[in-house]
Amino acid sequence: MDFGYIVAGFSVGLLVGITGVGGGSLMTPLLVFLFGFKATVAVGTDLLYAALTKTGGVFVHHKTHKSVDWRVVGWMSLGSLPSAIATIFVIKHLIKIEKNITGLITFSLGIALILTAIALLIRSYITRKQIREVENSIISSGRFKQMQIPFTIFVGVVLGALVTISSVGAGVLGTLALLFLYPKMSTLKVVGTDLAHAIPLTAVAGFGHWTLGHVDFSLLGTLLIGSLPGIWIGSHLSAKIPEKILRPVLAALLLIIGFKFVLS
Repeated sequence: MDFGYIVAGFSVGLLVGITGVGGGSLMTPLLVFLFGFKATVAVGTDLLYAALTKTGGVFVHHKTHKSVDWRVVGWMSLGSLPSAIATIFVIKHLIKIEKNITGLITFSLGIALILTAIALLIRSYITRKQIREVENSIISSGRFKQMQIPFTIFVGVVLGALVTISSVGAGVLGTLALLFLYPKMSTLKVVGTDLAHAIPLTAVAGFGHWTLGHVDFSLLGTLLIGSLPGIWIGSHLSAKIPEKILRPVLAALLLIIGFKFVLS
């Protein structure tokens, strides 16, 4: 059991608890650059790691805050789960014909990190400037009503492919999409709903990578030992650390790492 992995898990859990940024955008680059894991193993292991760590958060949102809209979760899953399965089959086919998928995953990871950094800044601006009221109905009126569900399913399709190939995007990109698609949904419900959707998505994608041999279960266990207390401590510190300072710094870091992956 490598103590360094436990420290890494704790550090990422701490930052996730403080900022709410998805663990994939932090953990996967850490595993690749600091510990030298292949991108395929880092992505596969991180997907199952995300599925396990997010489960506790959904329990709190559903049982305590009643802040999960399961209809939206169902619509997003209708697009994301088939998309994740299809992406796994594409990766499996590329491996079968002896294509080097490490470069593809590395490039996709870089793009996902850049998009996450931009989305992080946009999400912070929206939630800071806009007062969001809890709505009685999640469906809007007028023309947008006819497109709201198809758009939600389409967002699921995009997230399914992106998350499966990079392990990044289920958190920040998902919440940003919901903020735009459901302007009257409370921020708390947006976070809870996106979190609930991320669990089946990361579980299906993680299981797919497991069948491809891309999951290191020893690493997974040591990361969880550190991350679970890290998330708990970070959640309690989040109110004491100024978000307006921390999130731009984190976004800048993700941009730098993202461009490093893209240009490597």
